Order: sequence, then C-alpha cells, then structure tokens
Amino acid sequence: MTKSVLYEERGNICLITLNREDTRNALSPDIINELVKILEDVDNNENISCAILTGAGKSFSSGGNLHEINDMTEDNKMSLRDIENWYRNGIQKIPMTFNKIDVPIIAAVNGHAIGAGNDLCTMCDIRIASEDAKFSESFLRIGIIPGDGGSWFLPKIIGLSRATEMILTCEVLNAKKALDWGLVSQVVPNEHLLKTAFDLADKIVQNPPQSIRRAKRLLRLTQNTNLSTALEMAASQQTLLQMTTDHKEAIEALIQKRKPNYKNT
Repeated sequence: MTKSVLYEERGNICLITLNREDTRNALSPDIINELVKILEDVDNNENISCAILTGAGKSFSSGGNLHEINDMTEDNKMSLRDIENWYRNGIQKIPMTFNKIDVPIIAAVNGHAIGAGNDLCTMCDIRIASEDAKFSESFLRIGIIPGDGGSWFLPKIIGLSRATEMILTCEVLNAKKALDWGLVSQVVPNEHLLKTAFDLADKIVQNPPQSIRRAKRLLRLTQNTNLSTALEMAASQQTLLQMTTDHKEAIEALIQKRKPNYKNT
C-alpha cells in the first residue's frame, strides 16, 4: 500500500512529501495521522536540523476532503459534539504538533494550497513558492470557517487586515501577490523549487544543531508574551547554549578562520 506521506533523510535535512496525488493531497485522516507521526519523529531525531514539506504532483494540498466533510452532516449522521470531536481529534492535531516542535520546517509550495492546505503552509516557519502556486482561504465558499488554526496563524504572517480579506473574500492569490503580501518569502521557477528549498535548508544546518532548535523555540514561545518575559526566556536559552561545546567550537572556528566541526553537544 502506498504511503500517504513520504519521508526521506538527506544528511541533516529531511524531505516530507504529501503523497496523495489522486486527491491533490487533501488532508484526509491517513495524511493527518502519518504527517503528525512523522513530525513528531523528526523532532525527536537529533540528527535532523531542518525539514522541508511539499506535495506530490501539481498541488501542495487542496485542503479538506469535501466528500468527508459532506458525509459528516448528511442525514444527520453525526451530532454537534461528534463534529467538534472530529476536528479536535483529527485535523487540529496538525497545528498542535507544528506549534510544539523545535525543528524548523520550510514549506515548498508547489501548485495549489487551498483552504486547510493554505493553513498548513502557514504552520511552517518559512514558505517559498513555485511560480504556479496558488493560495486561498476558501472555507466560506462552502459555508464553514477555518477550523484548523488558520485564523490564528495567518494574521501573524500577513497581518489582520489582509488575513481578514483572504478569509472573507476567498480570493485566490497567485504567487506574486503572495510574495507582495508576505505570505511567502521567495517565488522561484517550478523546476527550481525543491533545489531552492534544499539550498535554504543547507544554510540553516550549517549552524550548531542545538542553536537552531532553541532559536526556533524562542521565536515560537515569545510570539504571545511581553518583552520582559521574552527577555527572561532568551536569557535562559542563551545560558544553556553558552555551556555547549558547539558554542566554543563556533567561536574557535571563527577565530581560526576554518570550518566548524559541530558535535551537537
């Protein structure tokens, strides 16, 4: 049986690929469960310092599976509580997992990122897009709202006004507009997307592994705190890092003008 999510390690970088081309990588339970498991495994793997998330075929992800969403309310099959629990125990596991891991994730957005697919790329730390990429918060078109954390992640990236516009109009943004709005940081030719993502990941993994993870953790934890709390967190993380051998190796390598040899200790 073909896996719904593929995983490949390349040195300190791993490539995660949504692999349901037949559904344009719709976020069905099989993809949700496999993706969450892989993200947890990546975070527990000390050899991995950066991950890339992309989609097989011509789409990043088409979002929720419309047939599954329709089946929930057809003939009153599910109660209100059942539907709430379906979200909590299903697709909402993805944002909860993204929001606790320390390994940085780059979204390499190929083709369409629609609805929950758009929200999925906002959960990543860095987003780059192919020239054919399309982005849309399309939930209102089918009479629902972002149920997977999009209303929390998206305004942090593009601001509340533009996030509100995307959600209320369901407008489709092309790659250029996504770049202008700050939804992505780069737009590259389709054939260069993965290479660009790996080049970016390679720049990240040149740094000490523990510093990479703690830097991302600090960024994540300080988004909803005041300055005083953020500075306390920074002082705590900095103290731990300055006790590592990799910190000492980094300084010595700079002084000696040589390439550092990090040992993740």
